[in-house]
Amino acid sequence: MLNIALGRFEGKSRKVAQSSLVYCLLVALGFLFAMPLVWLISTSLKSNEQVGMWPPVWIPYPFVWENYFVAWTSGRFGLYFFNTAFITVLATFGQLLTASMAAFGFARLRFPGREVLFAVLLATMMLPFVVTMIPTFILFKNLGWLDSFRPLIVPYYFGGGAFFIFLLRQFFKTLPTELFEQATIDGASNYRIYYQILLPLSKPALSTVAIFGFLHHWNDFLAPLIYLNSPEKFTLALGLQQFIQRTEVRYQEMMAMALLMTIPVLMVFFFFQQYFIRGVVMSGIKG
Repeated sequence: MLNIALGRFEGKSRKVAQSSLVYCLLVALGFLFAMPLVWLISTSLKSNEQVGMWPPVWIPYPFVWENYFVAWTSGRFGLYFFNTAFITVLATFGQLLTASMAAFGFARLRFPGREVLFAVLLATMMLPFVVTMIPTFILFKNLGWLDSFRPLIVPYYFGGGAFFIFLLRQFFKTLPTELFEQATIDGASNYRIYYQILLPLSKPALSTVAIFGFLHHWNDFLAPLIYLNSPEKFTLALGLQQFIQRTEVRYQEMMAMALLMTIPVLMVFFFFQQYFIRGVVMSGIKG
């Protein structure tokens, strides 16, 4: 009996030691990944003299809150913020709407060539943006859409992107087939099944798509750089780049503006984190 008790104790001790080691490694990695954000916040509150000090000052004294006011008022960042929010909201809504519709068709509707079309759709994911950049630019130029928000919004109302369609299709296929069959027997049309049954059950996957879409449009730099020319139509990414060029030595103000640009992204992720993780996990259960 004593040997059995000792064996169990040693087994539990080994598990506790292994768990403690894993947690210590995760905490260390967490601190490592948090370092850039900590340095961003620290630098945004430093004086001009403290920025170039060596060894670096992690906790500035005093806190120079004026950096945020100077950074915000030195450019048209209120206008840039509105432009970015306008593009992000409309483009993300278009992705949610059209990607969910396309995914519903691939997941629940039967039609000839469905699998072939889906394979072609997945193949488009292998085309990088730089390959289609010139053809799309020529297209939007012929349409007269350059220097407007339309190239940054309208294309996302035509499918929403292959990756989002794939993600939502995988989630839709995990839902019980009986729900859709019963609704069809009761006389519900495909559109009614889509918005009364499918969408309410797909909040985790839709939240995942919304977060990915928000992150992409909010941080997008290349597409606005290509299509926007007028300064009054710039987004935050373009405005921040312009701000950096004008204030090459005022690093604390650069960091202050970068932190203000990062806050909405952090808020969206923290508020929708549980839906994001749940949606990603459940989207990969069934192929």
